[in-house]
Amino acid sequence: MKKEEIRRRVKAQKSLLTAKERSDAANDVFRRLERTAAFLVADNILLYHSLPDELSTLEFIDRWHTRKRFFLPRVNGLDLEILPYDRTRLALGAFHIEEPQGDETCDISQIELIVVPAVGFDRCGNRVGRGKGYYDRLLATAKAVKIGVGYDFQLIEEGIEVEPHDVGVDVVITQSHAIRIRRR
Repeated sequence: MKKEEIRRRVKAQKSLLTAKERSDAANDVFRRLERTAAFLVADNILLYHSLPDELSTLEFIDRWHTRKRFFLPRVNGLDLEILPYDRTRLALGAFHIEEPQGDETCDISQIELIVVPAVGFDRCGNRVGRGKGYYDRLLATAKAVKIGVGYDFQLIEEGIEVEPHDVGVDVVITQSHAIRIRRR
């Protein structure tokens, strides 16, 4: 399926969700994530700070920030920088996303797990982002386990049209599915 069609379809489905449905879905997805081996063994985790239309990461961060070391991305030109999470040092950044402030950036090689947002995923681990390529550029150099998270309807059963620069994930988790991707 073409990326623009996926973006339109998912946006429409997200707009129909109630606040309770959003909250329940986030709880279901992050509870599944917490049971993965990748999460259990990881100390340094790159997470996204959720936008209103994404699965909320706020409760998950609150629940684990004293036991895991979280990092958040910050837009710097065409790339994402990685900085430690500190609730007191967040400010609105590019695209009206709360981003960490400061100069203490982290190299992607220090990250053991990356929780990846996207507009959609398929059963082969392919993903559709918002179209700017920030995560593709970041994930291209990452050795960490990459887990994509989304609502059930963000699992695109028809498959996703892939371009050479696209970087997939190792696991896709939705409310009802935890799909481990087998790469050749």
